[in-house]
Parts: sequence; C-alpha cells; structure tokens
Amino acid sequence: QLQASGGGMVQPGESLRLSCAVSGLDFRYYAIGWFRQAPGKVREGVSCGSGGSVNYADSVKGRFTISRARNGMYLQMNSLKPEDTAVYLCAAEVLGTGAYVIWGQGTLVTVSS
Repeated sequence: QLQASGGGMVQPGESLRLSCAVSGLDFRYYAIGWFRQAPGKVREGVSCGSGGSVNYADSVKGRFTISRARNGMYLQMNSLKPEDTAVYLCAAEVLGTGAYVIWGQGTLVTVSS
C-alpha cells in the first residue's frame, strides 16, 4: 500500500515536502518512484531509482530531492514554479525492472501567486 500526502498550495519559490507512506513492501525488492500529472497533460516521471542511483526529470533537477522516511519516502521540492502544479503520486517499482506495480493515490500541489 502506498499513500502520498503533504500537498497544498504554495507561492512560487516556496518549498514543500511530500511523503509517501509505504506499508507491506520490502525495500530490498522495491524502489519508490515519484510521478506527477498536471491538468490536461500526460503523467510524467519525477524521480526513479533508489540508493545511490536516483534519476530526476530534467525539469526538477537541482530543485527536488528524494530521501528515505521511516516508513516510506519523502520528496523535497524547493524553488517551486507554477509549472510544478500537478497531482503527485508515488509508485513501487520492482527493483531494477522499470515495472511500477503498485500505485498510491496522489496529492495535489498547486503553485500560484
């Protein structure tokens, strides 16, 4: 089970930290990826991978960072821009396969002045 939380409305330039609560998964076999879907757009990957091998979308590099939480993952988002507005979701990848097999419900992030 995965559940994303922590979304809200912020102004451009502000920060937000999202959480992905994970239950029933063994991190030895799964990695948590973050995705987002903006209104009217296709879903895009934000981060994927784990440990020392994490890849970020070019649009968020240098601004977004993932880290482990006690029972899941965080997505720290800094210097937010209006184009970061989207529903953010976390998903579990079978480690090393690129296959995301479990998806959580998303959390809405709105960046607006």
